[in-house]
Amino acid sequence: MSSDPFVPVDFDPPTSLVTDRFRLEPLGPQHNESDHAAWMSSIEHIRATSGYPDGSWPPLDGMTLEANLDDLRRHEADFAAGNGFTFTVLDPTSGGVIGCVYLYPSKSEEFDVVVQSWVSAEHADLDVPLADAVASWLVSEWPWERADRCGR
Repeated sequence: MSSDPFVPVDFDPPTSLVTDRFRLEPLGPQHNESDHAAWMSSIEHIRATSGYPDGSWPPLDGMTLEANLDDLRRHEADFAAGNGFTFTVLDPTSGGVIGCVYLYPSKSEEFDVVVQSWVSAEHADLDVPLADAVASWLVSEWPWERADRCGR
Protein backbone atom coordinates (compact mmCIF):
# COMPACT_ATOMS: atom_id res chain seq x y z
CA MET A 1 0.00 0.00 0.00
CA SER A 2 1.28 3.46 -0.89
CA SER A 3 2.18 6.06 1.72
CA ASP A 4 0.42 8.71 -0.39
CA PRO A 5 -2.77 10.15 1.09
CA PHE A 6 -6.00 8.47 -0.01
CA VAL A 7 -7.17 11.74 -1.58
CA PRO A 8 -5.18 14.92 -2.28
CA VAL A 9 -5.07 17.27 0.71
CA ASP A 10 -6.94 19.99 -1.20
CA PHE A 11 -9.60 17.61 -2.58
CA ASP A 12 -13.16 18.45 -1.59
CA PRO A 13 -15.03 15.11 -1.72
CA PRO A 14 -18.44 15.05 -3.36
CA THR A 15 -21.25 14.64 -0.85
CA SER A 16 -24.06 13.49 -3.11
CA LEU A 17 -24.99 11.49 -6.14
CA VAL A 18 -28.59 11.81 -7.26
CA THR A 19 -30.46 9.69 -9.78
CA ASP A 20 -34.17 9.14 -10.32
CA ARG A 21 -33.91 5.79 -8.46
CA PHE A 22 -31.68 6.62 -5.46
CA ARG A 23 -29.57 9.30 -3.87
CA LEU A 24 -26.31 9.09 -1.94
CA GLU A 25 -25.25 11.19 1.01
CA PRO A 26 -22.52 10.67 3.61
CA LEU A 27 -23.47 7.96 6.11
CA GLY A 28 -23.77 9.18 9.67
CA PRO A 29 -25.38 8.50 13.04
CA GLN A 30 -28.63 10.07 11.87
CA HIS A 31 -29.13 7.03 9.60
CA ASN A 32 -28.69 4.45 12.36
CA GLU A 33 -32.19 3.02 12.69
CA SER A 34 -32.94 2.95 8.96
CA ASP A 35 -29.47 1.61 8.08
CA HIS A 36 -29.69 -1.09 10.75
CA ALA A 37 -33.15 -2.16 9.55
CA ALA A 38 -32.04 -2.23 5.89
CA TRP A 39 -29.04 -4.51 6.30
CA MET A 40 -30.46 -6.64 9.13
CA SER A 41 -33.39 -7.55 6.85
CA SER A 42 -31.01 -8.46 4.02
CA ILE A 43 -28.05 -10.34 5.50
CA GLU A 44 -28.19 -13.30 3.11
CA HIS A 45 -28.76 -11.04 0.10
CA ILE A 46 -25.80 -8.81 0.99
CA ARG A 47 -23.50 -11.79 1.62
CA ALA A 48 -24.34 -13.01 -1.89
CA THR A 49 -23.48 -9.61 -3.43
CA SER A 50 -20.23 -9.19 -5.38
CA GLY A 51 -17.62 -7.59 -3.19
CA TYR A 52 -18.30 -9.46 0.05
CA PRO A 53 -16.23 -12.57 -0.71
CA ASP A 54 -14.90 -13.36 2.75
CA GLY A 55 -18.32 -13.88 4.27
CA SER A 56 -17.60 -11.81 7.38
CA TRP A 57 -20.06 -9.00 6.74
CA PRO A 58 -22.73 -8.60 7.55
CA PRO A 59 -22.50 -10.82 10.62
CA LEU A 60 -24.94 -13.72 10.43
CA ASP A 61 -26.30 -12.89 13.87
CA GLY A 62 -26.54 -9.19 13.06
CA MET A 63 -25.53 -6.61 15.64
CA THR A 64 -27.20 -4.38 18.14
CA LEU A 65 -28.44 -0.94 17.23
CA GLU A 66 -25.76 0.48 19.55
CA ALA A 67 -22.98 -1.45 17.80
CA ASN A 68 -24.30 -0.26 14.44
CA LEU A 69 -24.21 3.32 15.72
CA ASP A 70 -20.54 2.86 16.68
CA ASP A 71 -19.88 1.62 13.15
CA LEU A 72 -21.63 4.63 11.62
CA ARG A 73 -19.61 6.98 13.82
CA ARG A 74 -16.41 5.29 12.61
CA HIS A 75 -17.44 5.77 8.98
CA GLU A 76 -18.33 9.40 9.68
CA ALA A 77 -14.90 9.99 11.25
CA ASP A 78 -13.16 8.32 8.29
CA PHE A 79 -15.06 10.63 5.93
CA ALA A 80 -14.11 13.75 7.92
CA ALA A 81 -10.45 12.68 7.98
CA GLY A 82 -10.39 11.69 4.29
CA ASN A 83 -9.42 8.10 5.19
CA GLY A 84 -12.49 6.53 3.57
CA PHE A 85 -15.87 7.58 2.28
CA THR A 86 -19.09 5.78 3.11
CA PHE A 87 -22.39 6.85 1.62
CA THR A 88 -25.86 5.79 2.52
CA VAL A 89 -28.13 4.96 -0.39
CA LEU A 90 -31.53 6.54 0.11
CA ASP A 91 -34.87 5.96 -1.57
CA PRO A 92 -35.68 9.30 -3.27
CA THR A 93 -39.36 9.00 -2.36
CA SER A 94 -39.37 7.75 1.22
CA GLY A 95 -35.90 8.94 2.25
CA GLY A 96 -35.27 5.55 3.87
CA VAL A 97 -31.93 3.75 3.71
CA ILE A 98 -31.85 1.10 1.00
CA GLY A 99 -28.10 0.45 0.84
CA CYS A 100 -24.54 1.68 1.27
CA VAL A 101 -21.47 2.51 -0.81
CA TYR A 102 -17.95 2.23 0.62
CA LEU A 103 -14.86 3.87 -0.90
CA TYR A 104 -11.72 2.83 0.96
CA PRO A 105 -8.00 2.59 0.11
CA SER A 106 -6.90 -0.57 -1.61
CA LYS A 107 -4.37 -2.79 0.12
CA SER A 108 -3.08 -3.70 -3.34
CA GLU A 109 -0.66 -1.53 -5.32
CA GLU A 110 -2.77 -2.44 -8.35
CA PHE A 111 -5.69 -0.21 -7.27
CA ASP A 112 -6.25 3.23 -5.73
CA VAL A 113 -9.65 2.53 -4.22
CA VAL A 114 -11.85 -0.43 -3.31
CA VAL A 115 -15.51 0.14 -4.10
CA GLN A 116 -18.15 -1.95 -2.37
CA SER A 117 -21.88 -1.46 -2.36
CA TRP A 118 -25.00 -3.25 -1.25
CA VAL A 119 -28.72 -2.73 -1.46
CA SER A 120 -31.42 -4.32 0.64
CA ALA A 121 -33.08 -7.46 -0.70
CA GLU A 122 -36.24 -5.44 -1.23
CA HIS A 123 -34.31 -3.23 -3.68
CA ALA A 124 -32.18 -5.94 -5.32
CA ASP A 125 -33.07 -4.56 -8.76
CA LEU A 126 -30.89 -1.52 -7.94
CA ASP A 127 -27.71 -3.49 -7.32
CA VAL A 128 -26.24 -3.19 -10.83
CA PRO A 129 -27.59 0.32 -11.56
CA LEU A 130 -26.08 1.55 -8.28
CA ALA A 131 -22.69 -0.05 -8.97
CA ASP A 132 -22.65 1.37 -12.51
CA ALA A 133 -23.69 4.87 -11.40
CA VAL A 134 -20.98 4.87 -8.74
CA ALA A 135 -18.38 3.74 -11.30
CA SER A 136 -19.29 6.68 -13.57
CA TRP A 137 -19.28 9.05 -10.57
CA LEU A 138 -15.79 7.90 -9.61
CA VAL A 139 -14.51 8.72 -13.09
CA SER A 140 -16.12 12.15 -13.23
CA GLU A 141 -15.84 13.42 -9.65
CA TRP A 142 -13.14 11.56 -7.72
CA PRO A 143 -9.32 11.63 -8.01
CA TRP A 144 -8.66 7.91 -8.46
CA GLU A 145 -7.76 6.22 -11.73
CA ARG A 146 -7.69 2.55 -10.70
CA ALA A 147 -10.82 1.34 -8.92
CA ASP A 148 -11.27 -2.20 -7.68
CA ARG A 149 -15.00 -2.66 -8.20
CA CYS A 150 -14.93 -6.07 -6.53
CA GLY A 151 -16.14 -8.06 -9.48
CA ARG A 152 -18.57 -5.49 -10.86
